[in-house]
Amino acid sequence: VQLQASGGGLVQPGGSLRLSCASSGRIFSFNAMKWFRQEPGKQREWVAVMSSGGSKNYADSVKGRFIISGDNFKGTVYLQMNSLKLEDTAVYYCNAVTPYGIFWGQGTLVTVSS
Repeated sequence: VQLQASGGGLVQPGGSLRLSCASSGRIFSFNAMKWFRQEPGKQREWVAVMSSGGSKNYADSVKGRFIISGDNFKGTVYLQMNSLKLEDTAVYYCNAVTPYGIFWGQGTLVTVSS
């Protein structure tokens, strides 16, 4: 399975951005799809998860501002990011949990700056 993340870019504080992640390969179902992010010099941190049952959860730091959506059966996941803050600047990675293992996308850079 290969994951391709896209949608990153430069945005002003308070702005919005939508990240996309599409999968390729012969996977028929995904247990969960997630977003992580990593700031320079820091550990990668979990941002949001969407389970195959449809439940969604968010890190406290993004709750109420970010929305995860997509289709676990198709292996697509999106992250709508609203009210962006300077501290949201990071490389964002999509992640897929499948019966065959865990897969990562290559990351897409989000820069929040005035």
